[in-house]
Amino acid sequence: MEFETVIGLEIHAQLKTQSKIFCSCSTAFGAPPNTNTCPVCLGLPGVLPVLNKKVVEFAIRLGLATDSVINRFSQFARKNYFYPDLPKGYQTSQFDLPIIGRGQIEIEVDGRKKTIGITRMHMEEDAGKLLHDEFEPISHVDLNRTGTPLLEIVSEPDLRSPAEAVAYLKKIHAILRYLDICDGNMQEGSFRCDANISLRPYGQEEFGTRTELKNMNSFRHVQSALEYEERRQRDLLLEGQRIVQETLLWNPDKNCTESMRGKEDAHDYRYFPCPDLVPVEISEEWIEEIRQSLPELPDQRRLRIAEEYGLPEYDAVLLTADRDLADFFEETVSGGAPAKKASNWIMTELMRELKGEPLSTCPVKAGQLAALLTMVEKNTISGKIAKTVFQSMMESGKDPETIVKEKNLVQVSDSGELLALVQEIIAANPSQVEDFRNGKTKLMGYFVGQLMQKTKGKANPGLANELFARELAG
Repeated sequence: MEFETVIGLEIHAQLKTQSKIFCSCSTAFGAPPNTNTCPVCLGLPGVLPVLNKKVVEFAIRLGLATDSVINRFSQFARKNYFYPDLPKGYQTSQFDLPIIGRGQIEIEVDGRKKTIGITRMHMEEDAGKLLHDEFEPISHVDLNRTGTPLLEIVSEPDLRSPAEAVAYLKKIHAILRYLDICDGNMQEGSFRCDANISLRPYGQEEFGTRTELKNMNSFRHVQSALEYEERRQRDLLLEGQRIVQETLLWNPDKNCTESMRGKEDAHDYRYFPCPDLVPVEISEEWIEEIRQSLPELPDQRRLRIAEEYGLPEYDAVLLTADRDLADFFEETVSGGAPAKKASNWIMTELMRELKGEPLSTCPVKAGQLAALLTMVEKNTISGKIAKTVFQSMMESGKDPETIVKEKNLVQVSDSGELLALVQEIIAANPSQVEDFRNGKTKLMGYFVGQLMQKTKGKANPGLANELFARELAG
């Protein structure tokens, strides 16, 4: 029996506000434990929350960017559950009246485009963080994160494979970064997701029993966890066993899922309207004002970059997947570098040297890369030397002109100087010369290689080929 996979994602995005959602405490990451707290975010008796207007604005921005319904009237609710990192004993969230209704985004997997529905988005506060001791059976709690504003983005169960789930996740991540409302840092927990997955026989409309994978904080972990759970559920169903509805954690060290708890449903949380907060009412004028302020989004930028710079779609897709990368590319081209060469270098040399680290950590700036590529275009240095220079730039942060001068790497383009070396190489290799003249033209690479050795890679390769061709023809 063949099964169809059904996946839905719940994304939690921390918003880039300076203060928390209901108080003036800082949202800065990395402060000493329990220092960014106050009676409001700790839920002490007698305090009242005040909604941060910027949180509402950011929610509207994302709603507009995903072609979603902006609800003019929404309401906060209390989601009741006990956990040590939730000091109030409930989370202030939204339930039946969220700020954002249905929307959609388009993803592409293996050349196929697909529209994924968004069920809703709602504003809520984040919980604190538990830190489990590695050596003793105790846990510590840091409440700095308590009250940090979140947007929860709930997809429709339209995803049919782990690859589609990751494509959707990356698309939402890119939109948030382009809107500049979330820094998207998965390692710090600014962007994380829960995934619901179930299997059903092909042709069956009713969903199978789902499991939920909690708090995954990397694209790779999301894909690995969903692929594992897909296999696990299929094996159980083929053996005639039933799937237990439960919440699971992904263990990346063991490459398997582990049971966390039985899955709660909405009624378990005993939602009711929050008595401390008035409903949120949004004017049409404010929505239009925000709409006019939206930046260029990933899909729009991809189309413009492909057309404006004459790039293949593959290049445009990779370059615009991250806002910082797209900015870096356009700054490099503005600095005088040819567009296609800049694209190639960014996607190969730059990304290889970064080794997965964010672009913000790169010591080489766009203007410096532009200067390096301009030197190649002007034949000041060869492409091979340029790669050596680039590695030095990554290590030192120095300008390419400085490195080329310090290491005496300027390309030799003096035909008289090179001709003497060419004639010397020809005289020293009579058998290879005879073979070349008898039709073994691939030996040209051997001759040029000899010249490169003598000049330590500084010979102009175009001129070298031209000189050898002329001399060998005689």
